[in-house]
Amino acid sequence: MKKAVFLLTNILLTIFFVSCNNKSEEYIDPRGTDFAGSESCVQCHKTQSDMVFQSSHFKATAPAILGNVAGDFDSKNHTFIYDKNTKLVMEKHGDSLYQVLYKNGKENSRYKFEIVFGTKHAQTSVYWKDNNTYELPLSFYHSINNWATSPGFPADKPYFDRMVVKDCYACHSSNVSSRMVDQSSAEKNFMSMDVEDIINKKTIVYGIDCERCHGPAKKHVEFHLKNPNVKVANSITSFKTLNRQQKLDACALCHSGNDGMKLRSRFEFKPGDNLSEFFRENRNITDSAKFDVHGNQFRLMAQSKCFIKSEKMDCITCHNPHENASKNMASYSKICMSCHQGLKHNETTQKTMPEKLLASNCVECHMPKKASNAISFQLSNSKQLSNYILRTHRIGIYPNAKK
Repeated sequence: MKKAVFLLTNILLTIFFVSCNNKSEEYIDPRGTDFAGSESCVQCHKTQSDMVFQSSHFKATAPAILGNVAGDFDSKNHTFIYDKNTKLVMEKHGDSLYQVLYKNGKENSRYKFEIVFGTKHAQTSVYWKDNNTYELPLSFYHSINNWATSPGFPADKPYFDRMVVKDCYACHSSNVSSRMVDQSSAEKNFMSMDVEDIINKKTIVYGIDCERCHGPAKKHVEFHLKNPNVKVANSITSFKTLNRQQKLDACALCHSGNDGMKLRSRFEFKPGDNLSEFFRENRNITDSAKFDVHGNQFRLMAQSKCFIKSEKMDCITCHNPHENASKNMASYSKICMSCHQGLKHNETTQKTMPEKLLASNCVECHMPKKASNAISFQLSNSKQLSNYILRTHRIGIYPNAKK
């Protein structure tokens, strides 16, 4: 009887692992045969996967299907007025969503939502034309719960010709090829070729997925399915094994602005690589340069005394990259207090708020929200520019910060 149970158990385990392997082997990743796809991570890393799949990182780009697109398509807030004769209306036709241009009361043209960028603060979208993507003139902003002009777009006339090139996808997706290549061919270096303004739809890997941050996982998956008792990560990059600069570079790849001289495609970067081999800085991080709050989190943090005086502080000190930033301000204060124990505020500061309350909300005063100089937008029928507000990562003393 025991032999029969043992034999049955082995058969079931064999079937399980074979089915997992088959699933992994059947998947063809646009990045090449070294990649396994994020779905292969779920079977062993369910907790992390559940968080990641709901994160802003993973949803940095997505197909513009119902459920992925933010904004109103059914009420009075779905129309943008350019002038008395011109308006752009968000419309739903079947399962498809469009920005429809009307002139003198008649439909002039319609542009389909095909890929969405962003989900947390705002969301912009693109449509396909001639193997390229073009940004739609209106975006949805959660801060106002309404549609407004996409960054840099005019409010007096609709504009549909801004191309969203491959480099835009480099921080919002995990892969896109700028060449129309045969994926079965031996040529595997297409990711670094940015000279052709052509995007192959079949090569897009939406969002920032597991392998974008941990490297190709095919060998890792195969090894651990065959060796389930081995707990040390094999053939994959664990951030625990990276030094401080390597961790910082992995985040700074997309969170240190976009004004450096590009040397190589971001898509070629693997965790553990040196960022200086991909970008050449135009400005010294430690100088008095004012970096924008949008997309410059690393360089702002690098100007902070907290960072300069610490030998260990990095992005993961405060953030879990597998999930969205916590909205619980007190959780960040605990991190601050781990270094600033016994800190006393001066009398002027204490008049604004009791010491205990101050101690549970360090971020509000020392990392206040600021207007981006790179992004602004306009509402329908308004000439006034509205600010895009984000929290600065330059930790410091701000006399005029909200208390």
